[in-house]
Amino acid sequence: MSEKIPAWVDGILKPVDKLEVHKKGYEHKAISIFIFYKDEILLQQRAMNKYHTPGLWTNTCCTHPKWNEESNVCAKRRLIEELGISECNLKFKNKIRYRAEVGNNLIENEVVDIFISKIENKEKFKININKEEVMKIKWEKINVIKNEIIDFPANYTPWFKIYLTKFANKILFN
Repeated sequence: MSEKIPAWVDGILKPVDKLEVHKKGYEHKAISIFIFYKDEILLQQRAMNKYHTPGLWTNTCCTHPKWNEESNVCAKRRLIEELGISECNLKFKNKIRYRAEVGNNLIENEVVDIFISKIENKEKFKININKEEVMKIKWEKINVIKNEIIDFPANYTPWFKIYLTKFANKILFN
């Protein structure tokens, strides 16, 4: 894996190999996207070939910006690459920090720019999933997701559980 992402090493932001970032737990930049339809969130189930958290359900889209890539540009790019979504009005919502072990001795230690979008009609909303990135998608009511996370936590990514428990007010409301 040779993709370089922005990470802080000894207090300096520099391009570092993505796998090294996760092995060493360096704090690094990330984006997360939540697309809403009324009281539902578009969720994705991560593809089984992902090097961490394969097959787990998570928010609409998340990734790391490339070195020198603006977060909003990254968010639009990944929506297209993962879900084929190009018609989406993304708005920056908040910046949050979290740290979580994600399996295989890997750590996500992220400074995340959160983007949201609210759509009017999910039946007309065009989605074309990339099977290399995403196994399935589903729209789910927020209260159902919160109960599922309590009842079946192993089905969800660590960061998504953190988002909906620790940061719900910064993501879901206002």
